[in-house]
Amino acid sequence: MSALSQITLQVNGTSTTCSPNMALPRLLEKMGLNPRLVAVEYNGEILHRQYWDNTQLRTGDRLEIVTIVGGGSGS
Repeated sequence: MSALSQITLQVNGTSTTCSPNMALPRLLEKMGLNPRLVAVEYNGEILHRQYWDNTQLRTGDRLEIVTIVGGGSGS
């Protein structure tokens, strides 16, 4: 297998490439995101954090990643 082989997936509607079978937390880190501060929809389903380490990304996968922003009541 070539070290240059990549897969293509959609992240928030944008075509993105990564290594074959990359685990989801690794992709989030590669994108500069803190995995503890995001929610992920994987191929149309909310993906609970407990499954992230076992989710291997494949060509054609669709991810929607939402950053969780903390805030107060402003009072």
